[in-house]
Amino acid sequence: QIDNARLAADDFRTKFETEQALRMSVESDINGLRRVLDELTLARADLEMQIENLKEELAYLKKNHEEELNALRGQVGGEISVEMDAAPGVDLTKILAEMREQYESLAEKNRRDAEQWFFSKVSGLTAAAARAGPGAGTLADTEARYGTQLAQLQALITSVEEQLGELRCDMERQNQEYRVLLDVKCRLEQEIATYRRLLEGEDAHISSQYSSAMSSHSGRDVMTTSRQVRTIVEEVQDGKVVSSREQVALTTR
Repeated sequence: QIDNARLAADDFRTKFETEQALRMSVESDINGLRRVLDELTLARADLEMQIENLKEELAYLKKNHEEELNALRGQVGGEISVEMDAAPGVDLTKILAEMREQYESLAEKNRRDAEQWFFSKVSGLTAAAARAGPGAGTLADTEARYGTQLAQLQALITSVEEQLGELRCDMERQNQEYRVLLDVKCRLEQEIATYRRLLEGEDAHISSQYSSAMSSHSGRDVMTTSRQVRTIVEEVQDGKVVSSREQVALTTR
């Protein structure tokens, strides 16, 4: 069960990393679109500034044209008053009218070209902004959806990790209980071995007394001496007595 939980946690972690990489890619795309939108905004501001400059230049040209026309009218008036007695010359009024018409047509052409260029740029910027707007909304929705999924995966990973922690605690508690039971078992075995040694010692003592009594009633004059030798063998592991046995040897002289 722990292995299954660990595999599930690894799987969720892999999915989380994949979703996180996808989220970073989406964020990178969003940042790129934002940079494009900023560039388009700057380009639009630059175009508007250029249009204002063209309008100012057009107004300046018109003003200069009016001043030149007024100056020419003054010069033509003076010349006419002087040359009235001379032979008929060139029609300066017609020439001035033609020049004025040329200036006005040139100014009108420049104005139309500037307006056409401005409106084309504005249309392009508007279309680009319209394309970027839905894309930005879609990316925002995608980012929100992936953020929700990542939060769910993170919550699931947290739950699995909590379950793993509980399993580890249960295993530690069972291991502690097992060690306590093993210690109790060893102590009981030691007590049983001690009782066994005591019982065997009493049996040997009773048998020696019986042998002495029998030898005293035999009517012999020979002195008999009995000696009891006890040998205790204990097996110790990790400072604890695992097993114990006792050997009793009875010798008679």
